[in-house]
Amino acid sequence: MLSALLFWIIVGLIAGALAKFALPGDDPGGIIVTILIGVAGAVLGGWLLSLIGIGGGAGSGGWIFSIIAGFIGAIILLGIYRLVANRVT
Repeated sequence: MLSALLFWIIVGLIAGALAKFALPGDDPGGIIVTILIGVAGAVLGGWLLSLIGIGGGAGSGGWIFSIIAGFIGAIILLGIYRLVANRVT
């Protein structure tokens, strides 16, 4: 359980960095919030992958799907965060 969580945190860091690269601009929360959104996107993406049976671990080569799912999840969450944060300010 702990190793899976650590795996998703690492995938989330990668996904958050890729999301920041794909959606450049000034985020209200900065890079730390973007990385946290990447972690949340990776966890959400990994959960969705496990529901459809594609998810795997680093040992089975499923890490590529995990990074892609985390990246997509991070992009979606980052877009939602920007919409909500810009309406509040």
